[in-house]
Parts: sequence; structure tokens; C-alpha cells
Amino acid sequence: MNMKDFSARTTLSAHTLRYYEKIGLLRDIHRSSNGHRFFTIKDLEWVAFIIRLKETGMPLESILEYSKLRALGESTNQQRQALLEQHRDKLKSRIENEIQHLAALDSKIEYYTINKTS
Repeated sequence: MNMKDFSARTTLSAHTLRYYEKIGLLRDIHRSSNGHRFFTIKDLEWVAFIIRLKETGMPLESILEYSKLRALGESTNQQRQALLEQHRDKLKSRIENEIQHLAALDSKIEYYTINKTS
């Protein structure tokens, strides 16, 4: 698929996709005979995973580290797993913290609901 279609399917701008290629997050992007980028389903799956990592709060630097390890092949599986486990632990902690914040807000809302003045 061409850049326009790939951009639409990933919801990332062409500028962002070119930047990801420049910094090494997107590797070995195929080019047509006229030099236009051509993306594959595997590229689409990889970008979906990058987006998921970003949305869960993984810093770009860590995503780049994961990407570099991925490019080195299966010999880095344990390192990649460890990186994802560390991120998972941070995400769990953040979620637990957010749940505490939600409970505090719910408590305050309940207070106002019970103590309404008419």
C-alpha cells in the first residue's frame, strides 16, 4: 500500500511515518521503481504495535531500543521480553494509581450527591 493508504490505516501522518523511518523504527521499507514508499501488512502490524506501546506510555527511546533488538532477530527474544515486562510493571502501577484517583473522585461525587442543597 502507498503512503496515503498506509497513513490512513495507521492514523499516523505521512510526516510521522517518514520520521519513524528516519530514526529506525520503520526499517526496510520497500520502494517502487519511482522511489515511492510501499508498505506491507507486516509494516502495518508493526506500526500498530508501536502505537500500542506509545498509548501505554512507553517512551520513544524504549520503543527504539525494542525496535533495534527486534531487528537483530530471535537471539534477542529474552531482552525484548524483559523490556516488555518492565513496561508492563510500570503500566500496572500507573493503572493502580489511576484507580485510586478514580475512587477519590467517586467519593467526592458521592459526597456532593448526598449533601445536595435544594
